[in-house]
Amino acid sequence: MDNAEQQIANAQKAIETIMQTAADVGTEYGMSVIGAIVILIVGWWIAGWAKRTVTKALNRVKSIDDTLTPFLSSIVGYVVKIFVLVAVLNQFGVQTTSLIAILGAAGLAIGLALQGTMQNVAAGVMLLVLRPFKAGDFIDAGGQSGTVVEISLFTTELKTPDGIFKSVPNSSIWGASITNFSRNPTRRIDLVAGISYGDDLPKAMDLLKGILDKDARILKDPAPEVMVVAMADSSVNINLRAWVKISDYWPTLFALNKEVKLGLEAGGFTIPFPQQDVYMHQVGKAAE
Repeated sequence: MDNAEQQIANAQKAIETIMQTAADVGTEYGMSVIGAIVILIVGWWIAGWAKRTVTKALNRVKSIDDTLTPFLSSIVGYVVKIFVLVAVLNQFGVQTTSLIAILGAAGLAIGLALQGTMQNVAAGVMLLVLRPFKAGDFIDAGGQSGTVVEISLFTTELKTPDGIFKSVPNSSIWGASITNFSRNPTRRIDLVAGISYGDDLPKAMDLLKGILDKDARILKDPAPEVMVVAMADSSVNINLRAWVKISDYWPTLFALNKEVKLGLEAGGFTIPFPQQDVYMHQVGKAAE
């Protein structure tokens, strides 16, 4: 056998060896790959199912606040996915003990690299523990205002009065002063009405007090008040104070503005506005 035939024989033998090795590897790891894919697909489906199930279960429990439901269901989903990934890696022979050590080191590195993200998670936990607001409350925090839709692991979702969606990082809200307009069951209306200095002040105050007493949405305790608050440049300012349920605040405020104007006009009172009188003096020619 000459050299050319020998080289061809060696090449064929090498190809056969590679193909046999590939077949052996495919036989050995093929089932592992297929099993890993099946575990991944089924596990991801179970994670979604578990999240939906927890959400439905928590929604049926009246003592659980709506704010906690999406947060807890998200945690359940993430936990199931972590177990799925561990099972997939275990399918390839990765030791669980070593995997936990690797995950711990990776978690530390990721935590240092994503400090801002971890702050959002920690802030979200604190918001759920201390509960400065819940879903459905109208808040102002970190320069953002709106109705709380959901508190997730990383962000708080708000809906503005004009229907705009806002996603605010939890750390921005937790690190700022939070004003909750929906927390207390009642809220006070403060409305200022001005009358002319020449009008009958006691009569005007009685008229305004009657407007407050006539509105059934205004609470009797604390009792509504009418008082003079300022002697302004062009008017005597009268302050109307009344307490209403939080759900009645805006409708009552708008209605009172209308009733006060119409009532004062019907009573013959003058609603002044700032004005200036300018006097022109003619200066004669200087004597020649």
